[in-house]
Amino acid sequence: MTESPPSTAPVTAAMLIIGNEILSGRTKDKNVGFVAEALTAMGIRLSEVRVVRDDEAAIIEAVTTLSERYTYVFTSGGIGPTHDDITTACIAKAFDAAVERNPEAMRRLTAHYANSGVEFNAARQKMAEIPVGAGLIDNPVSAAPGFIIKNVHVMAGVPRILQAMFEGLKPTLIGGAQMLSRTVACTVGEGAVAGGLGQVQVAFPAVEIGSYPYFRAGAFGTSLVLRGTDEVELEAATEAVRELVRSLGGEPIDIDDGAESRAVETGS
Repeated sequence: MTESPPSTAPVTAAMLIIGNEILSGRTKDKNVGFVAEALTAMGIRLSEVRVVRDDEAAIIEAVTTLSERYTYVFTSGGIGPTHDDITTACIAKAFDAAVERNPEAMRRLTAHYANSGVEFNAARQKMAEIPVGAGLIDNPVSAAPGFIIKNVHVMAGVPRILQAMFEGLKPTLIGGAQMLSRTVACTVGEGAVAGGLGQVQVAFPAVEIGSYPYFRAGAFGTSLVLRGTDEVELEAATEAVRELVRSLGGEPIDIDDGAESRAVETGS
């Protein structure tokens, strides 16, 4: 288990997506959104996402940098049985660790393949190779485990497997202050609201404020999204945004964040 960060420190995370197939467009990533949503609910801020090729130098550089910068790092992809699955070896090298045929990983995989009737061949046995000293991440879907080394959590790229792995990880993660959000929608254009919105941001530096134009029901508008950990300050900033909208001749509409995100995605 990763050591608990100081209670007053923000808890941050990065995600490293590994795979040529993501960068070529052949495979569409479905993991970042899932992990981001889960971390946000735990008070962990996903602060950076990188995508790198199946390239040793790129993986080592990325995981080393992200590990030093953030509380947690989560990786996806590159831990399967084929020649281009090089994530394990690269991350071990990044932390100057040897790789071993992990006995517990071998036990789990042997049992899994015995029950499935599929040959546990040399290629599949590669999935039991784990950096020495790393802890295993359970894989209830296909048995091949991920692993944890220092603050880096190495998971499969297949969304169903990653999600199952992450659910098992959640109890080991130490969250921070819950991030709260408010959304104010209006029919005032983004360009018109920009100047005043900047002034509100200066007045409330601890609150993240973003503007997102939309088009639905035949009309353009702007969704103004505010996020912060202090509810009182967040509400004060939200009221300032409402007043700004009114001063521009608009009518602020408080929107449920879930409903607003769905409306923007569908264009409804």
